[in-house]
Amino acid sequence: MGKVEGGMKCVKYLLFVFNFIFWLMGSFVLAVGLWLRFDPETVSLLNGDKAPDTFFIGVYILIGAGSLVMLVGFFGCCGAVRESQCLLGSFFACLLIIFGAEVAAGVFGFLNKDKIVEDVQNFYTSAYNENTNGTLIISYQKVLKCCGTIASPCPDPNPGTTDCETGIKEFFNNKLYIIGYVGIGIAGVMIIGMIFSMVLCCAIRNSREVL
Repeated sequence: MGKVEGGMKCVKYLLFVFNFIFWLMGSFVLAVGLWLRFDPETVSLLNGDKAPDTFFIGVYILIGAGSLVMLVGFFGCCGAVRESQCLLGSFFACLLIIFGAEVAAGVFGFLNKDKIVEDVQNFYTSAYNENTNGTLIISYQKVLKCCGTIASPCPDPNPGTTDCETGIKEFFNNKLYIIGYVGIGIAGVMIIGMIFSMVLCCAIRNSREVL
C-alpha cells in the first residue's frame, strides 16, 4: 500500500491529533449530557408524574451525539494511522450524521427554549394550585430559592426571593443555553474534521494510483 509523503504526511498526523482531541470533546459532550440528565436539582424539578419531558429530549440527543463522537474519534485515529480509506470513509459518513445530531440538539435548545420554560411553569402552577405545601412545591422552592407564583405570591417572602415562575425561567434558560452552545460548538469543530478526512482520503487514493 502506498504511503502518503511530504505535506500530506503532515495532514495525516494533524488528522490523528485532531481525532484524539475530537475523542476528548466527545467525552466532554457525553459528560455534559449525563450531568444535565442526572443533575439532582433538575431531576427533582421534573420528577412528577405529569412533569414535561421536552427538556430531556435535547439532553438525550446530546448524550447520543457525545457517545458517537467518542466512537467516531477512535475510528478516525485508527484510519489516520493505518491510512485506511475504508475507516476514513466511515469516519466521514459518521461525522455527517453526528453533525446533524449536534446541530439538531443546538437548534432544539434555542428554538424550544420558551416552550420548555412555559411547560415547566404550567406544571409548577398546576401543582401549586393543588397543594401549596406539597413535596414537589417544596423542592422547587428549595432548589430555585423562590416562593409562590406571579398570580399568587407568598405573603411573607424572604428578602431577595422571587416568584417560582421567574426562577424556573432563569434556571432552565441557563441549562438550555448549555445544550445549544455545546451542540453548535461541536458541530463547528466537526467541519474541520470532515475537511481533513477528505484531504487525506484523496491523498491516499492518489498515492495508490501512482503505484
